[in-house]
Amino acid sequence: MHDIKLIREEPAQFDAGLAKRSLEAQSGRLINLDKKVREAKTRQQEAETERNTLSKQIGRAKAQGDEDEFNRLRGEVDRLKTVLEEASEEARHYGEALNQHLAALPNLPEDGVPQGADEADNAEVRRWGEPKSYDFKPRDHVDLGEGLGQMDFEKAAELSGSRFVALKGPLARLERALAQFMLDVHTTQHDYTEVSPPFLVRDEAMFGTGQLPKFAEDLFRTTDDRWLIPTAEVPLTNLARDTIHDETALPMRMTAFTPCFRAEAGSAGRDTRGMIRMHQFQKVEMVSIVAPEESETELDRMTGCAEKILQLLDLPYRVMLLCTGDMGFSAKRTYDLEVWLPSQDTYREISSCSNCGDFQARRMNARYRKEGEKRPAFLHTLNGSGVAVGRAMLAVMENHQNADGSITIPQALRPYMGGLDKIEV
Repeated sequence: MHDIKLIREEPAQFDAGLAKRSLEAQSGRLINLDKKVREAKTRQQEAETERNTLSKQIGRAKAQGDEDEFNRLRGEVDRLKTVLEEASEEARHYGEALNQHLAALPNLPEDGVPQGADEADNAEVRRWGEPKSYDFKPRDHVDLGEGLGQMDFEKAAELSGSRFVALKGPLARLERALAQFMLDVHTTQHDYTEVSPPFLVRDEAMFGTGQLPKFAEDLFRTTDDRWLIPTAEVPLTNLARDTIHDETALPMRMTAFTPCFRAEAGSAGRDTRGMIRMHQFQKVEMVSIVAPEESETELDRMTGCAEKILQLLDLPYRVMLLCTGDMGFSAKRTYDLEVWLPSQDTYREISSCSNCGDFQARRMNARYRKEGEKRPAFLHTLNGSGVAVGRAMLAVMENHQNADGSITIPQALRPYMGGLDKIEV
């Protein structure tokens, strides 16, 4: 959510930020709506002040027995009542229109974010690890999982339709092991507090993190008007909502392992094979709530935490700075981690770490009070995958596959697999 006061003060800068997102200028329209709201509220205040003055005069006229003056003043009060009602309705009408327009606009990109249309314009920041060379043609995770008899898309489709999978035996345990491993690393080495949040949330929570109103078609809704979370970012970040936090409580760092549910309405025809793009998947999420001056540093720290997971799993990856056209709605800067997939001979996204600045905090009224200052300020929020469990599993399968179709378990995961060092038929 944007601050209309800042838009009034720097309209050209606001429009320039939208232009980087390939959006038309909006400041004129927003400022005009804001002007109408403020004019209506001024009329309200003036009419309220005049009515209070007349009410006192009515009391004196009545005490003096001046019936003509009493009736005249009563007529003026009735007129002002109509003015108040009309001004109140006008302020409400234009206020709602203003908020709807503000709520539909994405966050402005931070300086240094490359301008571009799509993922082709993202900028590579660094790489880690070297893709392995195989003396056989690497299989993709679908062939590997089905060859092991432990990954069943066909039966899952009979139960639920496309974009679902049933995992069995050691592969099911591998998914669980990955989640436990990630949580242990983030809580014991990276100073995150584990949280077990709700998986169903109300409209206000989805609005707070920016999923509503713009992305409703990408979400699943229950019959009682709750939403299935598309990521644990939603409940974790909203734990800070409608509260003025003490500065000493910052930074707040939380992590959670949850199922995630996405309708993927806008991805028809994309990644239809395997586990890349599912309606239901597991993810370990990281969320940081920090003071404004700390958010840039925190983004680098969070990205490093996600990188550590991939390093411990011995998975080659690269870090990409997303361009303005590929960045998420609520983000002002985003780093994607892309893991190497041998079967595709390319890197694919496995984590996305974003600094949202005060954009989400304004939507959910999450503030803090700095020591020595009376007026609270909005917090900065950050979120990142730490990492997507399903994609981590398929990356482990593909990068650590053997010629016979077996999967070598990375050393870091073996304690979570009961000492098992290989998944085989």
